[in-house]
Amino acid sequence: MPQTIYESIYRDLKQKIEDGIYGYSELLPSEHALIKDYDCSRNTVRRALANLVHDGYVQTIQGKGVRCIFKPVDQTSYTIGNIESFHESSLRNNQTGRTRVVLFTELTADEKIEARTGFARGSELYYIQRVHYLNDKPLILNHNYFLKDAVLNLTSEIAEGSIYDYIENTLGMTIVNSKRVITVEKVTEIDEKYLNLNVEDYNCMAVISSHTYNSDGVMFEFTQSRHRPDYFRFYDNAVRKIRG
Repeated sequence: MPQTIYESIYRDLKQKIEDGIYGYSELLPSEHALIKDYDCSRNTVRRALANLVHDGYVQTIQGKGVRCIFKPVDQTSYTIGNIESFHESSLRNNQTGRTRVVLFTELTADEKIEARTGFARGSELYYIQRVHYLNDKPLILNHNYFLKDAVLNLTSEIAEGSIYDYIENTLGMTIVNSKRVITVEKVTEIDEKYLNLNVEDYNCMAVISSHTYNSDGVMFEFTQSRHRPDYFRFYDNAVRKIRG
């Protein structure tokens, strides 16, 4: 699906902020300058800036302009409020990421899988185990379940790249929202095996379970992401609602 103009401006400004072109505490170019630079309307620029405010990249200061409040972090971080692929988060964190598929199979949901994932019994699924590496260090073990009817012709090769890129740009599906639960769970044997964990040092994992839906309201994915605790960091940008 083609990007709208304001989405393109948002992504361009976001990238410039992440690259340090607009540093922490600096003011972005004026609204008038941005309209001229991007050859667009005032409303388009304001929509792009509103997205940056929502994501915690900038803050509007009355009478002064828009100030950059983004600070790069040394430790890898993932977003709570946005749906972001591993590839996208790697780029945002300025790190080199890669993915290895350790299991790719097809299965039919039974009672146990239905209880675990939310997919109805009898659903035809892809089940994938993937290890995500940053700078050649294994940090995340993903257990992915994808609805075959929604994510057609998924392959191991696609899974080693970006499944979301395939879903959005090849299949033309719109990913809308993801419901997440974050828990702390004991390390399993498979965690030890693929993430090189020493249970004497770490006996627990940060676990994010996600149910993800498309624009038709169909749950097409259930994923359990198991993170090394020494590299786990999620962030969000919270806004206090003023009651009046």
